[in-house]
Amino acid sequence: MNRYLTLAARIRQELSDVRKSAERAKIAREKAEKEADSLYLDSAALNLHGFYTGLERIFELIAETVDEVKPSGGNWHQEPLKQMATEVPTVRPAVISQELGEKLDEYRAFRHIVRNVYTHNFRPERLKELIERVETIFIDTESELMAFCSFLEAV
Repeated sequence: MNRYLTLAARIRQELSDVRKSAERAKIAREKAEKEADSLYLDSAALNLHGFYTGLERIFELIAETVDEVKPSGGNWHQEPLKQMATEVPTVRPAVISQELGEKLDEYRAFRHIVRNVYTHNFRPERLKELIERVETIFIDTESELMAFCSFLEAV
């Protein structure tokens, strides 16, 4: 199906941008430590926000194109992770594992904080924890999404 091939291409393109956000978050955090300038933490937080927002955009594309059901309601920001970690019989396999969904939920929660709290109120320790794991989380996410792209291309 053309729409599935198009979706696979969009996922790959979005993943490239997500990777850049993860890399920039790490660089900003390193500069914050090196130069003892907490303003770099704002950049790190904004890039972590971009990291998760990019993944959420991918999940929404999959929900709209394949599932034909876009998450809605009061907790719609939590729903894409649950939806992507669930197999839809006769439609698609789970896009991500439950374990990865739980790890990504930490980034979703942080993204919510970035949107709703002044940056000078961030906890630097929490930001550090998320940035230290973002590369591994991205690699796992990329691997699972590339496997899903293979599924899309085979349909």
